[in-house]
Amino acid sequence: MTNFYLAAASILFGWIIYTWFINTEWQSLNSDTRSMLGGCYAATQNGIVHYEMGGKPDQPLVILVHGFSTPAYIWDPTFEALVNADFRVLRYDLFGRGYSDRPKAANDLELFIHQLEALLPALDIHAPFHLVGLSMGGLIAAEFAVRHPDRIQSLTLIDPVVSNIFKKNAFWLNLPLLGELIMALVMAPARLPKSQSADFAHPLDFPDWQQRFRQQMRFKGFRRSVLSTIRSFSRLDTLSIYRRLGKMSIAMLILRGEKDQTISAQDIAILRGILPMHTFHAIQDAGHIPHFERPAVVNPILMNFFRKNSGR
Repeated sequence: MTNFYLAAASILFGWIIYTWFINTEWQSLNSDTRSMLGGCYAATQNGIVHYEMGGKPDQPLVILVHGFSTPAYIWDPTFEALVNADFRVLRYDLFGRGYSDRPKAANDLELFIHQLEALLPALDIHAPFHLVGLSMGGLIAAEFAVRHPDRIQSLTLIDPVVSNIFKKNAFWLNLPLLGELIMALVMAPARLPKSQSADFAHPLDFPDWQQRFRQQMRFKGFRRSVLSTIRSFSRLDTLSIYRRLGKMSIAMLILRGEKDQTISAQDIAILRGILPMHTFHAIQDAGHIPHFERPAVVNPILMNFFRKNSGR
């Protein structure tokens, strides 16, 4: 009986520590909080989507899809530059990230594909557009292009996930309850925010990056969404998406930061072999998000590519 009370006390103590000192998810995303946050929101079948649209309706449209955990602000320099260069630009937060809803459904590839499919008519977008995907967003953009090639003027993949990097350490996270515990006590409060700086070749140039990332973590459902994505994507045959894409006649651009610690040069070489019709640029002195770290280099590449493939 003594051991039982000790175990119960330990669990209670751990729960108190977690609740009062570790848990960051205190707020709900609803109409009241969103009115204070500002921004634009669209209602879709699976939930509310936070988005930003810039530029004039008659300009070529570029849609930006972010990666695994950092929401749409990761496109700040790209969004501003393209709007100023006479493009219409849409960026949005994937479900579970930023200020978009956190659906309790599996945060898998299907959910993210359906999110974009539903967002387009909600925003009255019907003409073909240029699609850009970063990291995990590259998988989403590639699969969308495979399913809807008639909607795509061009496809750009920036440091895209190629081989399934989600399988790494996924064994423990896939275990019921233990995965939730690891996410709550280790990954969400510590590892995820700190890992954001590794996306840069020069992280000291972006001292507020981790704090900016934490802002989305105060809304309920963030941990659950991220864990669900890891579990779902760890079972995904990523290369099959690109093999199907490689059979299509779509103008493609691939960019990689040469100091990327997430996506290896070997993976990009594999991707380039699968996608024979593409343009490639290696961005020197840049990490996993070269468009953010080296916008003066990347933005002209993007603009020239979009103009070439939209008749401008």
